[in-house]
Amino acid sequence: MDQLEVALEGMGINQPFSIEAEQAVLGAAIIDPELVSAIVEQVRSEYFYVKQNRLIFNEILTLFMANTPSDFVTVVDAVVSAKIFSDENEAKVYLAQLADTVPSLSNIIFYAKILKDKYMIRSLMDTAGEIIRRTQDSADADLLLESAEQKIYALRQGKDTQSLKHISDAAAKSFDRLRKLSGKDKEKYQGIPTGFRFLDDKLGKMGRSDLVILAARPGMGKTSFALNIASNIAGTQKLPVAIFSLEMSNEQLTERILSSRAGISSNSLRTGDIQLAEWDIITNAIGQIADYPIYMDDTPNITVSDMKAKIRRLNQNPETPNVGVVIVDYIQLMSTGKRSDNRVQEISEITRNLKIMAKELDVPIIALSQLSRSAEKGSGRDGRPQLSDLRDSGSIEQDADVVLFLYRDAYYNKSEDADQTLAECIIAKNRHGESGTIPLSWDGAHTRFYDVDFTHND
Repeated sequence: MDQLEVALEGMGINQPFSIEAEQAVLGAAIIDPELVSAIVEQVRSEYFYVKQNRLIFNEILTLFMANTPSDFVTVVDAVVSAKIFSDENEAKVYLAQLADTVPSLSNIIFYAKILKDKYMIRSLMDTAGEIIRRTQDSADADLLLESAEQKIYALRQGKDTQSLKHISDAAAKSFDRLRKLSGKDKEKYQGIPTGFRFLDDKLGKMGRSDLVILAARPGMGKTSFALNIASNIAGTQKLPVAIFSLEMSNEQLTERILSSRAGISSNSLRTGDIQLAEWDIITNAIGQIADYPIYMDDTPNITVSDMKAKIRRLNQNPETPNVGVVIVDYIQLMSTGKRSDNRVQEISEITRNLKIMAKELDVPIIALSQLSRSAEKGSGRDGRPQLSDLRDSGSIEQDADVVLFLYRDAYYNKSEDADQTLAECIIAKNRHGESGTIPLSWDGAHTRFYDVDFTHND
């Protein structure tokens, strides 16, 4: 019994649990092994308060991952081998009791929910105790608030931040994930596609919790590329996209998206030089993008903590899915919220915190970054960026899961015969697979990138 439990007991507060629900879940798995798959999706081993029940559940998980039915005979053999009971007879008596106490197999999801609810309340009590203990050790209110908010959000997302996890829990989740990835609804469980086919093929789509760095020289089109991805995700997949723009206003971003969607020159939208026949096109396009689940924030000097807080609040809406991707434009304009004379160190802290945020929120983050002038043509360089060109910090490369560079030869070649449509997306780093170069087509007037073999008629 830890200090918190002692304190709670002293106040007359007991750790809540339901022995009936625990036994019903285990009994259902023994009576009908076909239910184990549904149980694994809803229940984790730590949900069981009674140690004996938790150990039995772990053995059922082991059988599940070995594709062995968890019937009475196999579970008895497993728990006896694991020495959960003093002898085989004791194991048989208890497991038979579990099977007999199941009120209804059809209500298994409700029993699992009771299990989870009791666990969540216990976890909340533990978290409250941890927050109180931290207030006694720290006087930094901002850090305390960030820590408290993080822990509460983790609980809301069903994540346990209190203890180390046995590999069996992760193994069970991996097995279940692989089973889903190979099933008929596998697209629901894969990474987030960018909407650019060849890029998705190379990356295997964007992994949830990935930090993707998109870098280029100014004017190369990195904001447009990021907005194209945002439109693909929000428009096609209907997943919410959060855009934090430190350079452009929300209105400017919207005009970029509108230009791309309507096929109307961005310059025409900016100056108001619109032909009569174009108004219907613009009206229809505005109606379409107004339905996109895109959320924009143009707060200057925003910190990673501020971003996290805003995304957490967005994710709390039970009627909408969680944010599918976060876009930050761009890293060098962000702030740590602290005074520092060392900008390189500041950028390092920002990229590290962006990676932590991606992992905590289980969402890919596309963070735009400037390149140093060393990426320019000259001194034997053709202008194609390299990892060493990332501006301000080597930690950008270190913290990133994926590093993408944009390159257009016409950016440097101003001759009339230069092909203005040729573009490249260079995968300079890919933690999960191969690097390489993806050819793209660039439509500067409408701020759009295309797959080279794909004709768009928006």
